[in-house]
Amino acid sequence: MIQGKQSITFEQAPYILESASIVGTKEGEGPLGKLFDMIGEEDHFGADNWEDAESSLQKDAVFLAMKKANLAATDIRYLFAGDLLGQSIASSFGLMNYQIPMFGLYGACSTCGESLGLGAMTVASGHATHVLCVTSSHFASAEKEFRFPLEYGNQRPLSASWTVTGSGAFVVSSADYVEAQKKHVRAKITGITTGKIVDYGLKDSMNMGACMAPAAADTIYQNLCDFTRKPESYDKIITGDLGYVGQTALLDLLEEKGVDISRQHMDCGIEMFDQDSQDTHAGGSGCGCAATVLSAYLLKQLEEGNWKRILFVPTGALLSKTSFNEGQTVPCIAHGVVIESV
Repeated sequence: MIQGKQSITFEQAPYILESASIVGTKEGEGPLGKLFDMIGEEDHFGADNWEDAESSLQKDAVFLAMKKANLAATDIRYLFAGDLLGQSIASSFGLMNYQIPMFGLYGACSTCGESLGLGAMTVASGHATHVLCVTSSHFASAEKEFRFPLEYGNQRPLSASWTVTGSGAFVVSSADYVEAQKKHVRAKITGITTGKIVDYGLKDSMNMGACMAPAAADTIYQNLCDFTRKPESYDKIITGDLGYVGQTALLDLLEEKGVDISRQHMDCGIEMFDQDSQDTHAGGSGCGCAATVLSAYLLKQLEEGNWKRILFVPTGALLSKTSFNEGQTVPCIAHGVVIESV
């Protein structure tokens, strides 16, 4: 099952049995609005503060994913969950009442890829029949955590991305269960490429695309090497959060290595918003960006047979308020997940 330097291939590929996506009002007004399972009427989601609103997002996404899979909380062996807030409080407060054994994760905006990779490994190795992978972000809670309170009303540079308000949850199930029960599935996870921390010395927290592009390039290149594939082996190579600035940097970095993915590449942050009408500058980012686009749009393309195989590569910037205020650089990571149609 070990593939090359950083990858794993699954002999019995675990399946993405079901998934759910919940987003905020701005995301619901974007190009993918009709595809999400649920759109909030307002971005507090009935909560008293932004952090509780994000917890509510995760709680509801998990409930909806289990409902669609016709599973109860007692059927789920493990939760793999994370978010952007300090100590991952959106996950802990949002999911504690489910009483499911939980691995709390932090990969910043790459957390969806990290959780799917770890979940797939757990299922494929026989340690669980069902696991649930979930992550979230919220524009207002992220601004408060990493930048400025919304009341400050600061002007955002054109390189800045817009943190997506949303949560995506995925039920990953064993091949034995799916085949025995003859279950309909959304897709299967056939391999993963775990990323390394990559730091090009950038310090601009308002240009996450440029900071994260080197990590995405590193993981994509390693995936192609480990699996001895070419870009055209994938219908799409999809990053999670680079936006327009990061996309340009990614293509340039891979071109230096002799790899051209310009025909295959797309980015969830670019797909999420309409650049002309929604004023999100460089595009979308945040844990919820890649997760909700994967659930609502990417899996739909695989399910309908429009694509056969994709490389899903959400990217994360591993900074904190402390590291930024101390003048540290922004180290980043990207995790690759190979997902195929059934």
